[in-house]
Amino acid sequence: MNKIKNIGVLTSGGDSPGMNAAIRAVVRASIYYDIEVTGFIRGYEGLINNDFIPMDRKSVANIIQRGGTILKTARSEAFRTVEGRKTAYQNLKNGGIDALVVIGGDGTFTGANVFAKEHDFPIIGLPGTIDNDLAGTDFTIGYDSAINTVIDAVDKIRDTAESHDRLFIVEVMGRDSGLIALRSGIGVGAEAILIPEANMSVEDILHKLEHSRKDKSSKIIIVAEGDDAGGAFAVGEILQEKYPQYDTKISVLGHIQRGGKPTCMDRVLASRLGVSAVEGLLNGENGKMVGQINREIVFTPFDHAIKHIDAEKVSSTWLKLIDILSF
Repeated sequence: MNKIKNIGVLTSGGDSPGMNAAIRAVVRASIYYDIEVTGFIRGYEGLINNDFIPMDRKSVANIIQRGGTILKTARSEAFRTVEGRKTAYQNLKNGGIDALVVIGGDGTFTGANVFAKEHDFPIIGLPGTIDNDLAGTDFTIGYDSAINTVIDAVDKIRDTAESHDRLFIVEVMGRDSGLIALRSGIGVGAEAILIPEANMSVEDILHKLEHSRKDKSSKIIIVAEGDDAGGAFAVGEILQEKYPQYDTKISVLGHIQRGGKPTCMDRVLASRLGVSAVEGLLNGENGKMVGQINREIVFTPFDHAIKHIDAEKVSSTWLKLIDILSF
């Protein structure tokens, strides 16, 4: 415990609601344990450019409710190189930084994993991504806020869809993960959900439309942006050609899913994981992501956390639920 006198913290990759709450928790936990905190600006770019600010209680006052990240974020090409990581390490050592907390997703943890092994430097990761595509935690920081943003938007779209008897195809974020589409689709009562993890095709949607209730005035189809069908516009083109009688509209929600105030769930999750990250470093944890599974704190090696979505997150039970509720 006495070896760590100064902890660095940064946010990297895509922003997610709750990152500020996580920064706040890391800073306040460090101060509680009489450790100095240094915030690096724009993720790994800040390490390489030695762009940092000392942080204290005042630095994180009144930020728990704010979206985005006060430390800014970026994707660093330089950090992908051996030379870039060496520069980052030298800056950390010269600045008296003894350990690092990184907040981000799989790209952030991939870089952290390589860096920790190359330089034997203590690093703990916090899962900050709206995609929920990391193993070792039931939910990532920002996921709950993102799906609630989707639900709020699609509820409004449904009003218009019912008023005009329209079919709306709504594309949500997720790259190669369909977890935002899965849970938000169930939450809005979508007639169909297209996600990369399931075997559902446009033909399946056509079948659903042919056998759907004739008295239902609106229809909502949720499509994950990374789905094999090609996204909302590709799906919409096929449906318009096959069913010209439908007044089909396409809505791409885009980056509104990454912004906005974090939900209470994300604020609490970020706060708990931020404190646990500091305590984990003090207890000798290294090269791991801190997460929450069944309400318990767990530490998962970066190698396993990166792009290893737990099977339970997209199980056959969830897919059957979609099928039953859209009947």
